[in-house]
Parts: sequence; structure tokens; C-alpha cells
Amino acid sequence: MSENTFDKVVVHPLVLLSVVDHFKRSKQAPQKRVVGCLLTESPPEKTLHITNSFAVPFDEKLEKPDVWFIDHNFLETMFEMHKKVNAKERVVGWYSTGPSIRKSDLDIHEIFRKYTQDPAFVIINVHQGDGALEIPVKSFRSIEEVKKDGQESKRTFKHCPSEVGAFEAEEVGVEHLLRDIKDTTVNNLTTSIGSKISALKGFKERLNEMTKYLQDVLAGKLKPNHLIISNIQDIFNIGLNLDTNNLNSQISITNNDMTLTIYLSSMVRSVIALHDLIENKIQNREIEKRLRMESYKKNLKKEEEKNKKKQDIEQKK
Repeated sequence: MSENTFDKVVVHPLVLLSVVDHFKRSKQAPQKRVVGCLLTESPPEKTLHITNSFAVPFDEKLEKPDVWFIDHNFLETMFEMHKKVNAKERVVGWYSTGPSIRKSDLDIHEIFRKYTQDPAFVIINVHQGDGALEIPVKSFRSIEEVKKDGQESKRTFKHCPSEVGAFEAEEVGVEHLLRDIKDTTVNNLTTSIGSKISALKGFKERLNEMTKYLQDVLAGKLKPNHLIISNIQDIFNIGLNLDTNNLNSQISITNNDMTLTIYLSSMVRSVIALHDLIENKIQNREIEKRLRMESYKKNLKKEEEKNKKKQDIEQKK
């Protein structure tokens, strides 16, 4: 059993691609989910990097949440095969396409505790659309919940911070994949406006979350967390002062500076492309000239050899 204590989960691109491929190949009904094993080759540390995964046969009855099946033998066999390829890899948890926690998840989690002391449970939402304002990853770990009234303690899931990250080599691969989907070198007006709209929607959603939290604290529904309140105060301290008279001019100046930078970048790209075109044309012309010269020399040499043979024949006569 491997030890694994973490405070944060980082899911790498290969895992996301593998989970989506697993779900697409399984041809499950929209309300059904798939399950798999999560691996890493990083040493145990506070930030858990999930770098690899594989699918595990799983089935459950939607009408009976307590009835489910997971293939233990397949899991152990696949892990042994992965270990032959990379001996550093170890089991760190399991994933589900969710999109939320279900009744049987704690029982499944207990199975993975046989392979690692503190497994991570990651929900990867494959149904999330392009317009979503948050990453499709949620991470959990199980903790022992102690009852104050003397009742028997039981395990429950605790949410962990999670993000999508990559090593340098993975970033290069993802960049090449994105080039086939979208030209990242072109920044047109539609793309720019769409990005700003998405950012404003996300900003509005975060403001609503902060408002709801402060209202719940004020109403006594939640205990005040001084760290959260301090962070909210810092956010508003670094924000723009909307009461200033020169706000419009500042926004216009900033926008003009950004537009000028984009224009100059486009001009530089155009000049470089034109320079490469002229340079290529000059090189092709020199190559054609060299080939014609070589062809002329070959023909001249053949003609000289032919004349020499004629002279030799005449001399013999």
C-alpha cells in the first residue's frame, strides 16, 4: 500500500483525454457513468499530480444505488502491466464521470484504500459544454467524521482544491493539438469580445458567490471565516475606483494601447511573411540558374566528347 497525503490535486491533460475517450468508447446512456484508476509517478507531496489513468470495468443499477460492480482482477492486472512500463507509477485514487457524488461512491472509495492509504476521488464532468465558467474537475478525499453526540463515526468526502496543470512537454503537445482546432496566432474581434464576455460572466458568478457567503454569515447560517473575509477585502481593495471622473479616459487609453500593440504585431507578421516570400523566390531563382548552368556544362561536355570521337575516327582513316 502506498502512502499518499495531499492538500491539492493537479490533473494533467493526458488524464482528461483518457477519461473522455473512455466515456465515448463505452457508449453509456447519458445518465450512466464510467470509472477508472488514477496513477502518478511523482513522489508523495502536498500537491498531488495525477499524470496517468486507465479504465476499469464498472456497472451499477440507477434504480438501486447499492447494487454495483467493479472488476478488482482487471484493476490489479492493468496496474501490474503499467508498472512493467513505468516502475515509478503508483495508484493514487480513482475517477468518475459523475457529474456528482453518488451513494455508492464511499464504498468504491474503500476498495481503493487497499491500494493507497489516502486515495483521491476525482469527478471529471464530460458533459460540461464550451461555455462553462469553471474547470470540469472536482477532487475529494475521505475523512473520519466524529459525531459530537457519541454516535458511531463514519467516513465522508471532503472537497480539495483542484486545477488542470501540465509539465513543459505536455504543454507543447496540448499546444499542437489546439492548433488543429483553432488558429491561436489569429486574434480577431469576435474572439476578443467572446473572451471578455466569458471573463465578465465568470466575474459576475464569483461576485454572486461572495454575496451569498456574506449574507449567510450575516444571517448566522455559516460561521465567519476570517481568511475568506480577508481575501474578499483584498479583492475589492485592488479593484478599480468607479467614482473617479477620468475612468472613461483611462479605459480608452488602455484599449488604444492594446489595439496599437495588436496592429503593430500584425504589421510585423506581414513584413516577416513578405520577407520570407521574397527570400524564397530569390533562392529558387538561384537554384534554377545553377541547374541551367550545370545542364549547359553537361551538354557542352557531351558535345566535346562527340567531336573528339569524330576526330579520332577521321585520323584512323
